[in-house]
This record gives sequence, C-alpha cells and structure tokens, in this order.
Amino acid sequence: QFLLTSITTTKTMTSHPDTKIDCSKVYVKKSTFSNEETGDFDGAFAAVAIKEGDLIEKGVMRRLPEGFDGNTCPYIFTWSEKRPCTTWGMGSGCAPFYNTCKEGTANTRMVRYFDEDRFEIFANRDIEKDEELL
Repeated sequence: QFLLTSITTTKTMTSHPDTKIDCSKVYVKKSTFSNEETGDFDGAFAAVAIKEGDLIEKGVMRRLPEGFDGNTCPYIFTWSEKRPCTTWGMGSGCAPFYNTCKEGTANTRMVRYFDEDRFEIFANRDIEKDEELL
C-alpha cells in the first residue's frame, strides 16, 4: 500500500511557482555510457517528452571556496567567463548528472547567469521520454 501511495504522489507532484530549483522533468539512473572500461556512473534522463527550446531544469549554483580546483572533480561547473577558470560552482538538482558528449551532439544547453548564481537548461532538439540528457 505504501508503494502505491508513493507512486501516485510522484505522478502528481508539481513545482511551486516561486521555487528556484525545478528538476521535475528529469530523473537520475545508471548512464547508458557506463561500461566495463569506464565503470558504473550515473546520468540524467528525461522523465517526460520534451520539445526543442523547452526549459528542462532550473537551479541555483553555490560557489566553491577560492583555491578549489575544479579540474579534479567531474561533478562541478566552471562558474565564470574568465579563462583559465578560477571560480567553480556546485549545481543543484540533477544538473551534475548530465554527461558530456562530442561537441555539436548535445541535446541540451545550459544558460548560466553568473551574476545571479543560477542556471537554466534547455532542449536543443525534441527529446524522447527516458532519453539520456547530454
């Protein structure tokens, strides 16, 4: 009975209009890119079909302490236009689980609002339900 209630609640969950974080269109599970060579790692997937240009996820970024080297951690983001990057951020929601791909093949794009420490992720093309987000 508890499991059925949990599933029903998940299907009807909606975001509050004032939320700074919304990843309700995304879920995380083992990446389709995991293999014997790379080992197991997680990826972000579309929980629903998403149309080109649609907002997939929005969230906040927390700046990491000065001196932190983001080159040693794959789960954080460059958080500055300055190169080489010396400002790194930890993203909310499912954003850290979007895996990278060859340039020009990503099905998503992140718009970064550095001055507001927030981001939005949009669909570059139509994305099918359960497709991995890159």
